[in-house]
Amino acid sequence: MSTTTSRLLTLLSLLQTGREWPGAVLAERLEITHRTVRRDIDRLRAMGYSIGATLGPDGGYRLQAGSELPPLLFDDEQVVALAVALQAATATGAGIAEAALRALTTVRQIMPSRLRHRLDALSFTTLANPAAVAPDVLIAVSAATRAREVLRFDYASHSGEDTALRTVQPHHLVTAQGRWYLVAWDLDRDDWRIFRADRMTPRAHTGPRFAARELPAGDVAEFVAARFKGADQADRWPCTGRAILHRPATEVRPFAADGTVEPLGPDRCVLEAGSWSWIGLAASLNRFDTDIEVIGPSELTHAFAQLAARNAATAARPKTTKAPATGAFERSRHPDSNRGPLHYE
Repeated sequence: MSTTTSRLLTLLSLLQTGREWPGAVLAERLEITHRTVRRDIDRLRAMGYSIGATLGPDGGYRLQAGSELPPLLFDDEQVVALAVALQAATATGAGIAEAALRALTTVRQIMPSRLRHRLDALSFTTLANPAAVAPDVLIAVSAATRAREVLRFDYASHSGEDTALRTVQPHHLVTAQGRWYLVAWDLDRDDWRIFRADRMTPRAHTGPRFAARELPAGDVAEFVAARFKGADQADRWPCTGRAILHRPATEVRPFAADGTVEPLGPDRCVLEAGSWSWIGLAASLNRFDTDIEVIGPSELTHAFAQLAARNAATAARPKTTKAPATGAFERSRHPDSNRGPLHYE
């Protein structure tokens, strides 16, 4: 590779970072004169790259979008990152699995052998999301969110048998727990709601523009995580308790999720954990199949009593062959906080 070609590739790599580069800084980084920088910029423009320039002491060069797609430049790490992202695209639920596979095949074919070896060494399996979202839906929702325009869409029920028209102010399109969600202000309910994108069918035309609202939790990641835990704002469980489990800490810790485990000798440990309800927390502690001593609070002790009564009633109830209604659990509300474990619409 000639010195000029190598220098042009380095220059293009710098410009692709998206920032504006003063000519003096480029000259220093490339160890060339200002005049050579200008000539190299002209060479890249001749290749099809749209490079804008601003005059003055603070001026410089910036890579811009052009009318045609010129050859793209990626360094080794970018190529590997791109290939891994394409391979994992089937798990995003964005409905682009086939296109991602074709793009990955194209990228791999033009990879140098040293990069193909690195990619082949990084072998993994992605689990596709069964509820894939059509790309057109994601684009429509994202466009309305970015433009701050009221969005109207038909929203399917949990069973998929019914739909309802919803009118919202879209604020954030996010991925969480393997699905796509829209965080929006529901104009009919005058409150924040989280909608599953795979159940949305946007209407053709968006509504008027709106002013952005501030989320109760401030950060959208914390807000969504809090809602999934049954909390309104902070990313923490509404019900948190401590209990002694008659099992070694080494056996409890792998299944404690976001709880904390403290050993109490070889055969006991303290587990501090949370749940969306006290009954739910008591039930989750029972999964360790051992004796339990509640440290606190008293609500957790009372929840064990309630759970024991329910289980005794279930054991004494005659057998039935009638199946429960579809989605009954998802629509249920527990008495402790009038809130269920699933907090999207």
